[in-house]
Amino acid sequence: MIMTRPVTDPSLQSLDARSRDIFRRIVESYLFDGEPVGSRNLSRMLPSTLSPATVRNVMSDLEQLGLIYAPHVSAGRLPTQRGLRFFVDAFLEIGDLPEDERRSIEAQIKASGQGVSLEHMLTEATQLLSGASRGAGLVLAGKTEVPLKHLEFVQLDPRRALAILVSQNGDVENRVLDLPDGVTSSQLQEASNFINAHIRGRTLGEARTEISRLKAETSAALDTLSRDLVERGLAVWAGTGNDLPARLIIRGRANLLENVTAQADIELLRHLFEDLETQDGLIQLLDLAEAGSGVRIFIGSENRLFSLSGSSLVVAPYRDKDARVVGALGVIGPTRLNYARIVPMVDYTAQLISRMLR
Repeated sequence: MIMTRPVTDPSLQSLDARSRDIFRRIVESYLFDGEPVGSRNLSRMLPSTLSPATVRNVMSDLEQLGLIYAPHVSAGRLPTQRGLRFFVDAFLEIGDLPEDERRSIEAQIKASGQGVSLEHMLTEATQLLSGASRGAGLVLAGKTEVPLKHLEFVQLDPRRALAILVSQNGDVENRVLDLPDGVTSSQLQEASNFINAHIRGRTLGEARTEISRLKAETSAALDTLSRDLVERGLAVWAGTGNDLPARLIIRGRANLLENVTAQADIELLRHLFEDLETQDGLIQLLDLAEAGSGVRIFIGSENRLFSLSGSSLVVAPYRDKDARVVGALGVIGPTRLNYARIVPMVDYTAQLISRMLR
């Protein structure tokens, strides 16, 4: 299953099972035929015995939450843009692309890429996506990194987090990333706070460079201070020359109580070690954020380019031989796209283009 973003709205998180089931069936009916569905038809669809009146009450609650609406008086209900977003985030299950479709896409892309330009290969990819999805294929070439305004990490489960990147031009991009073992939500919050203090006006790559510079400064200060402590006889290096990692052992701790300068140096040393460990973790998180899953689903006004048309956009990045994002491809179509089929198709096509560019 591919997740897009967590559902954080308390009013939606608190929906009971019956309300969720009725809402899910309204959306699935809309995605199937595009028609409003009424309470009588819904009561027939539901496995439990619910009267049309009970279903109407639930639908009224869903309407107050902004998840569904009536296109005209006495009509059934359709999902709103907010409802579709909630459905995609909370209910949509996306499996792997069937093997026969993988082989078909790979054969067409590879055939188009033999001895021809990248533009021709991308054109073939968009035509392939258009034909398979019954939407319009879309390619954004020559994508450049834009300066960021804000970055936030939100833990989805113990092994995955969502990196939310807000650029200075107001665009928002979400990337799902796999976490190293043992990372907690509080550590992610601390990382977000530190990175945001250094990232404004920089791209992800520039932010990594800046934090790497801070790490180098910290390492240099650490080397200087630890070497000075050894020379003064207050510490000793242990483990060197016997295949063990070198460790700095502080000697004569009782004597340090009489030496204010030494106490301050030891405290500074401790802070430098902590800073170095923090900066290592930050660089790792930035690397993960840059390489995280880039498949995105935009619905209606969530994408400014297509906000007036009320369309949906499923898009994924492709990368060059240096793993840099150099473009994106996807499908644009009506909001009742077959998301469960199109998302893995777009994802696989983008991965295939990336492999060929490498």
